[in-house]
Amino acid sequence: MKELVESIAKALVDHPDDVRVTEVENGRSLTLKLEVHADDMGKVIGKQGRIAKAIRSVVNAAGTNQNKRINLEIG
Repeated sequence: MKELVESIAKALVDHPDDVRVTEVENGRSLTLKLEVHADDMGKVIGKQGRIAKAIRSVVNAAGTNQNKRINLEIG
């Protein structure tokens, strides 16, 4: 899951070397924390949060296959 978020984020940003994803697992839930360069924050979030919502949808769909609840935090 971590690799999926990393690959999506690196495709969107101008500074792909600054993309960091960390995983925190609590039983059946998984929290992914995405950190990007400050200049790229708007590109990852998008207008009115549309890109962030789309990334969350893809991650949740992938998590359904693993029977896990996945939360994506962007910061």
